[in-house]
This record gives sequence, structure tokens and C-alpha cells, in this order.
Amino acid sequence: MVLSYLKLTRCVAVTLALVGVGSRFRGVDGSDRRPHRIQHGPCSYTFLLPEVESCHPSPAFEVTNSLQRDTPSSVEHHWNNKRLQQLQNVLENNTQWLLKLESYIQDNVKIEMAEIQRNAVQNQTAAMLEMGTNLLTQTAEQTRKLTDVETQVLNQTSRLEIQLLETSLSTNKLEKQLMVQTQEIGKLHEKNSFLEQKVLDLAGKHETELQEIKAEKLEMQKLVVRQSEIIGELEKQLTVATLNSSMLQKEQSSLTETVQQLISLVSQLNELPKVQNEELAIFKDCAEIYKSGLTASGVHILHFPNSSQTVKAFCDMETSGGGWTVFQHRKDGSIDFHRTWKEYKTGFGDPAGEYWLGNEFTYQITAHGMYTLRIQLRDWEGNEAYSLYDHFHLGSEEQNYRLHVRGYSGTAGRTSSFSSSGTDFSTKDVDNDKCGCKCAQMATGGWWFDACGPSNLNGIYYSSSTTTMKFNGIKWHYWKGPSHGLKVTTMMIRPTDF
Repeated sequence: MVLSYLKLTRCVAVTLALVGVGSRFRGVDGSDRRPHRIQHGPCSYTFLLPEVESCHPSPAFEVTNSLQRDTPSSVEHHWNNKRLQQLQNVLENNTQWLLKLESYIQDNVKIEMAEIQRNAVQNQTAAMLEMGTNLLTQTAEQTRKLTDVETQVLNQTSRLEIQLLETSLSTNKLEKQLMVQTQEIGKLHEKNSFLEQKVLDLAGKHETELQEIKAEKLEMQKLVVRQSEIIGELEKQLTVATLNSSMLQKEQSSLTETVQQLISLVSQLNELPKVQNEELAIFKDCAEIYKSGLTASGVHILHFPNSSQTVKAFCDMETSGGGWTVFQHRKDGSIDFHRTWKEYKTGFGDPAGEYWLGNEFTYQITAHGMYTLRIQLRDWEGNEAYSLYDHFHLGSEEQNYRLHVRGYSGTAGRTSSFSSSGTDFSTKDVDNDKCGCKCAQMATGGWWFDACGPSNLNGIYYSSSTTTMKFNGIKWHYWKGPSHGLKVTTMMIRPTDF
């Protein structure tokens, strides 16, 4: 398209040049001659040629139709010679002009061809550069679009990863909840199996007792018949002997009253020193009782510090020098330790058997002095061990009876199984542990649960015949493991300066 434009421009320039040259051949009278146009390829050439109409005869001659005369006149012959001479001159001039024009056209064509070639190369180079620029622009645009797409893909991938992470966290949370539910279901299954077995045992015992009662009933009926016969005979004999023994009965009743009075007097004399000692002395712990001279283990009355309120506690006067105030003891499973916060606060059970002394009393006495804690353990095989803590005290109820212990030693494991210092007390109705699973309900009992932890001496009391996993049983992990049940546990305290 560029080459055609250059050719057309060149042709127009040549045409204008020819017209300019031809303008010199105007008539004498100044009238314009008719132009002649020649088409050569895409170019057209325009020039002026002399014409007959531009040659006018002299006024002396009047030629109306010279071409139709048979013989021209002398004047016409003279005019024709002159006309011929003019035509020859014009033809020579035109021939010279055409030669010059041809030379000019050839020079212009050479110049134009060189320019056309140079312009073609430049135009091709420019076109190639323009095409390259367009390609670079398109490449940059495609690169930008690909970058945008890649950014969107990365953003979408990041969002998907975040969603996947959130889904994974939700799945882990659901798995933990499912595990907790599974554990609770397992506990319920265990309790259900235990209750079913107990019901079956009771049913068997009831059936056996019923059979025994029936047999005893038959025997009793036989005995009643025999007794009735004997009573009849005895009544007869009694009627005879009544008359003879009236005096003996009076003497016997008199002797009986005398004996009862003597027995009552002896019992009062035996209990008098003990009652007087306990009524006159006020003891806050078993160490004071031991120092007062009462060195036999047993149940004693203790007083709250700075208060008239009392509580019964068992005093161990034999273990490691005695003077121990027992505030937890288990030996046969006769007492349910899955109790409420209030029950653990005030205490429950029988001090002569299984019992919990009470968190409030333990807090009161440990708040007014330095105490040592000893935990005595025995398994079903008869093995014994202990854990000793040099310093022990509890926080107030407002502090959830927070545990404070330090200075561990003993034989119940190289590492202490007790909860760490600063752990709050939890029960089935008051959850203060650091686990979302409520350890007091899962592991049962009231204890210082951190995140369920390695110990719980207030769990369910399982007998030695139980073979199932005892997650909620009595445990002291670093001595017997997480599921090995214990037979006897005792928690007791005494002053560090005893």
C-alpha cells in the first residue's frame, strides 16, 4: 500500500511537471491549447501539441473548404509551405522537448525507484518495528493478565488453605469432643455393666435367700409345733412351780438390779478420765493430742482455730512417729466419694472408716501454721509406698481451696504424681480445672485436677477382680501407672516442727 502511494505521488508530480512545461506552448492569441493525456501503467502523462486550429491564415485569403478543392491556389500553396515549415519547427521543438522529457522521466524514475526502494526498506523496517512493538505490547499485556490470573490463583489458593486449616481445626475439635463423648459412653457402659452385674448378683442372692427363707419357714413351722407342745407342758409345770418360786423371783430381781447398778458404776469410772481430758483440753490437730499423752490411734474431737466449731478426725499415732491428722482415708469402697462442693467443704463419711475431713478445716489449720503432707498408699498385692511433701497448705474457699505443695520425697515414684502447686479444687458441680472436658465428671470424685492429671485418690473404688481399664479409678500414676487400682489410701498432715 505504501509503494502504490509513492507511485501515485510520483505520477502526479510528473503530470504537474508536464503540464508546467506544456504551458509554454500557448497560442499567440493567448488562448489555451487542448491538453493530450497518455496513460502508462499507473501513471498518466499530459502534454500540449500544436494543432491546426491554432494556425490561422492571413486575412487576404478566405478559405472556406480548402480540403475539398481539386487544385489549391498559389496563395494556399504558399500558406501550406509556411504551415509545413511551422509544423516542422514545432515537431523539432516537440521532439527535443520529448527527448528532454524522456531523459527527465528516466532520471526521475531512477531517483524515484531509489527512493522507493529506500522508503520500502525503511517502511518494512518501521512495519517490522511496529509489529515488534505491538507484539511486545501484547506480550506485556498477556504477561500482566497472566500475573493477575496467577495472583488470583494464589489468593484463591491461600483462601482454600485457610479454609482447609479452619476445617482441620474444626475436625480436631469435633474429634476431641467425640473422644470425650466416647469416653463418657465407655464410663456409662462400665457403670451399666457394673450395675447389671450387681443386679444379677442381687437377684441371685435374693433367690438363694428366698429358698433359704422357705426352708427356714418350714423348719420354723415344725419348731413352732414342737414349741407349742413343749409350752403346753411347761405351762403345766410353771403353774406348779410358780407357787414354789415366788420368793426366789423376788430375790433374783433384787440381785439383778444390784448387778446392773455395779456395771453402770464401773463403766462410768472407766470413761471418766478420757471424758475429762477431752472436755478440759482443746486440740486443733492430732499432734497436740499426741503431745498431751494420748498416743493411741483413734477418733478424736478437733477444734477449728479461733472458733468453737468442732470436727471428728482420725489420729494416726503410729506411722513415722505419729501425730498425723488424717483428712482422707479409703480402704473398702463403702463411702461414695463422687460428692458435691459443699460436701467436700464440710466433710463426709465415718472417721473410723472411710471419710473426707473437709477442705474448710484443712484450710483453717494449715493457714495458722506450717504443715507436712504424707500420702500413704497400698495396692492389692500388699505393696506399700508413700509420698512426702515438706510444705503443704490450702487456699481459702474464695481461692477454690488452691493447692500449695513443695519439697517432694518418698517411694511412690521418682516424680510426684500429685497435681502441681497452684491447682484449684474441682467437684462434679464446680469445675475449676484447666480442661474443657470437666475432669471431676469424667474421672469422678473431688480432686485438684489440672488437666485431669496423673493422680486422683477420690476416684471410683474398684476391687481387685476388675480387669477393665480404670481411667476413673483410684490412681497414682508414677507409682503404679494410670489404671492400676489401689486398695488403701491415706492423706494426713502434721506440723513441720513436730
